[in-house]
Amino acid sequence: MDKVFVNLGSSSYEIFIGENILSNVGKFVAGKFTKILLVTQKNIFDAHGKSLTDGLDAEKISYTVAMIPDGETSKNLREAENLYTRAIEFGLDRKSVVIALGGGVVGDLAGFVAATFLRGVGLIQIPTTLLAQVDSSVGGKTAVNHALGKNLIGAFHQPKAVFIDLNCLATLPEREIKSGLGEVVKYGVISDEKFFAYLEDKAEKILQRDAETLAHVVKRSCEIKAEVVGEDERESGLRRILNFGHTLAHAVEEQTRYEKFRHGEAVAIGMVGAARISCELGKTSAANVERIEKLLKRFGMVTTCDGLDAEKLFAVTFRDKKTVGGKVNWVLMKNFGDVEISGDVPAQVVKKIFGGLCRDE
Repeated sequence: MDKVFVNLGSSSYEIFIGENILSNVGKFVAGKFTKILLVTQKNIFDAHGKSLTDGLDAEKISYTVAMIPDGETSKNLREAENLYTRAIEFGLDRKSVVIALGGGVVGDLAGFVAATFLRGVGLIQIPTTLLAQVDSSVGGKTAVNHALGKNLIGAFHQPKAVFIDLNCLATLPEREIKSGLGEVVKYGVISDEKFFAYLEDKAEKILQRDAETLAHVVKRSCEIKAEVVGEDERESGLRRILNFGHTLAHAVEEQTRYEKFRHGEAVAIGMVGAARISCELGKTSAANVERIEKLLKRFGMVTTCDGLDAEKLFAVTFRDKKTVGGKVNWVLMKNFGDVEISGDVPAQVVKKIFGGLCRDE
């Protein structure tokens, strides 16, 4: 079992990465927490719940299982209130812990509940999708959506641990693997050109779900995110580079009502948009943009949003949570491993790039 340490002082924790490790969660929890609210979804619990609960039962730990509906639309205050009710009825106290077993939706919603119930209780993330394993389960961001924007209501709340069982990837639909690869490619762009080259070299093995290759992809992605989060926990500076591609991605998701694209698919489109904006401003080369698009296409990702309304996408970007003082803070690429934050991107440049993406150019 590999471990990645997230260095946050008193809030530090470890990411455990391996195969068949869900039963170990019981030993980790034993003696640390009084009760558990296990938040998950039915299909995920059917596939992976027994390994987890067998470990909890072996340690005689008291828990209750709360199922939430599938889909991004479950990330709302109504579902959060349902979980608060379950927590109160089950008698959770400040020494209790919320366990999130599932993908990004489960992790975000359960994390938000953990952050706000009794002003904060423990949280353990058990991500079951590639996207959640490499991104959303690490770093302490929790949120629910509002009708006017994604992740606008949330809190920073670091988990006590993250358990990544690589066996969960074997049962994922192909589309979920590809969605996760959107975030994986992002790490290569913002932080590590050698990792980007590794993805180019191992693209076929990754798509074939070669166990050793995927293990490296997950671990390296977690290492990069841990390094960034360790430097900037609350997104006051460096951590904003993790949002590369996300400004446009969130607008694409909102305009399509979270129904057409998985998050990582929208991020792929967003990265192409951000890279093209960077090129239009003379910050990066056309060759770099082409390299990103080529890898995303090798992974079977859509890289344009043909048919969407460019003007509406532009308007939605101003509701992005990274917007400050009416200025959208874009993460722009200079080179692989070298990005910058800019709030001075001309509107005509953004509209030009958005227009091309919406015309499948």
